[in-house]
Amino acid sequence: MNNWRSFCLAFAVLLVRSPAMAQEQSVVKPQLLLSEIVQGMPKGDRQEVRVLMASFQPGDKTLFHTHRFPVTVYVLEGAFTLEMEGREPVTVNAGHAMIMPPQVKMTGYNRSSTDSLRLVIFNVGDPDTPFLDPVH
Repeated sequence: MNNWRSFCLAFAVLLVRSPAMAQEQSVVKPQLLLSEIVQGMPKGDRQEVRVLMASFQPGDKTLFHTHRFPVTVYVLEGAFTLEMEGREPVTVNAGHAMIMPPQVKMTGYNRSSTDSLRLVIFNVGDPDTPFLDPVH
C-alpha cells in the first residue's frame, strides 16, 4: 500500500509540474512580417550585411537618393512615408516592414508634426559600397 501511495503522490506532482515545465521549455516561433521576391541583390562571393537604425524627429526627411541593392525597413515607432520617382507615396506604420528597390530615386519622410519615427534598416551589398548614393 505504501508503494501505491508513493506512486500516486509522484504522479500528482508530475501532473502539477508538467504545465510549468512546458512553459519553461516553450519553443519560440518567428512571425513572418514580410516576404517579397526582389531583384538586384549582390552576386559576388562575399556580401556585407548591414543593420542600421534611423531616428527622425517630426518633419525630418532623408536626402534624395538611390540604393545600389534592395533595402528592407522595419518601422519600430511612428509612420514612415517613402516617395519614389514615378510611383505613389507609400506609408508604413509601426510594426510593419517594406522593401525599397534598388536604382530608384527616393526620399523618406516623417510626415508627423508631433510624433518621432524610428526605423531599423537591413541591407546586403557588395563589401565597401556606400549604403546610399545622393542624387543631385
